[in-house]
Amino acid sequence: MNISSAIFDRSAPDLDSCPDESLLEFAFIGRSNVGKSSLLNMLSGEGNLARVSKTPGFTKLINIFTMNRTWRLVDLPGYGFAHVARENKARFNNAVADYLQNRVNLCCVFALIDSGLPPQKIDLEFVEWLTRNSVPFVLVFTKTDKIKPAKVRTNIEAFTERISAWYEKLPEIFTCSAVTKQGRQELLGVIEEAIAAESPGSRNPPRETVVPSEDLPAISRKASARGADKRPNPARPW
Repeated sequence: MNISSAIFDRSAPDLDSCPDESLLEFAFIGRSNVGKSSLLNMLSGEGNLARVSKTPGFTKLINIFTMNRTWRLVDLPGYGFAHVARENKARFNNAVADYLQNRVNLCCVFALIDSGLPPQKIDLEFVEWLTRNSVPFVLVFTKTDKIKPAKVRTNIEAFTERISAWYEKLPEIFTCSAVTKQGRQELLGVIEEAIAAESPGSRNPPRETVVPSEDLPAISRKASARGADKRPNPARPW
């Protein structure tokens, strides 16, 4: 896939403020300082598509871009950021949860993980949340240029070992670097395949409200089957 245009649509504070559902959307999210903005700029070929900040949690709204006039890239606020007032942090997290649960044209989430770190509790909990809510996603391990390849492999293996009990088949895994542009074509390929696989009229109503977090099982418990997924059937339906 080639990116010929990237047009900023809007910054939405909540789901109701998002644009209409006429185009498929692909959302990117990760913990603070995972390198999300740099990755989005690398994927789009635009150096300033997403603002790169030294302040963790700079992205506080749902930022939406129309790509090639045919699909949307969605830059979601990171989870776990520290430099925001507690009440705002809760509000933004609720807006993200609402978007991920109820955006019917959301085709796939790219869950970003720092390849230089061993499995982090906050990342594991977020991946479990995606799984429990039947949100289609792929795992993307970032910043591979900063870490020795052997360490990257060790951290990915440790992460997949922690989540392996939740799936019959693991989510698809990618590695990338915004500096070397490693993984760019592979990630764009996920989007291209999903768009090609989507057929008109296959979208369904939003899913029902998620089970409250306090009622979720322990993180080691196998997640429920994805057969009840109400989203558009993407190219990779895990």
